[in-house]
Amino acid sequence: MGTSVLSLRMDGELLDRLRQHAAKRGMSVQDYVVRTLIRDDFDERFQTAVEETEKFYGVT
Repeated sequence: MGTSVLSLRMDGELLDRLRQHAAKRGMSVQDYVVRTLIRDDFDERFQTAVEETEKFYGVT
């Protein structure tokens, strides 16, 4: 798996908040954003899997 570049434009207030959140975890802003995106993607895929399982077993 290769890497790609994603460029984001954001206002200073948002960047400052991201820096604070990242610093609390001892991470760079880049690592913090990537981990957040990965976590959200996992949550979404997990919820979809739960819904499909419930449909399969007829759970409402």
